[in-house]
Amino acid sequence: MEVTKAVIPAAGLGTRFLPVTKSMPKEMLPIIDVPVIHYVVKEALDSGIDDIIIITGRSKRAIEDYFDDSPELEMHLAQSSREHLLAMVQEISSLVDIHYIRQKEPLGLGDAVLRAEKHICDEPFAVLLGDDIIR
Repeated sequence: MEVTKAVIPAAGLGTRFLPVTKSMPKEMLPIIDVPVIHYVVKEALDSGIDDIIIITGRSKRAIEDYFDDSPELEMHLAQSSREHLLAMVQEISSLVDIHYIRQKEPLGLGDAVLRAEKHICDEPFAVLLGDDIIR
């Protein structure tokens, strides 16, 4: 049975990285110039997963914004002849269709995964965490 769905819990409070995570989701902390969650999504895609559910919490809009279209930015980059940056921004928003489910309060990893139950149904799925990145 092929796994085509992934749940990425990203609803935690990020207390291990305070104070920076008070204003920025830990999933958006960069490794060089790419947020951790980008690597997690890319790993899922490289594994053949094409249906991604990210469980978010309060103050996590930056994750949705990162993977969303950005027409104003794209227009600015096109008008200022920054094609390489434009291509990068467009690639990020076209990686995959991502579904977001909000965990109303941080009740732990198990509860975060459970939030995806209706979307997953009875299909096999992967749970991907961005806490450890190994190359």
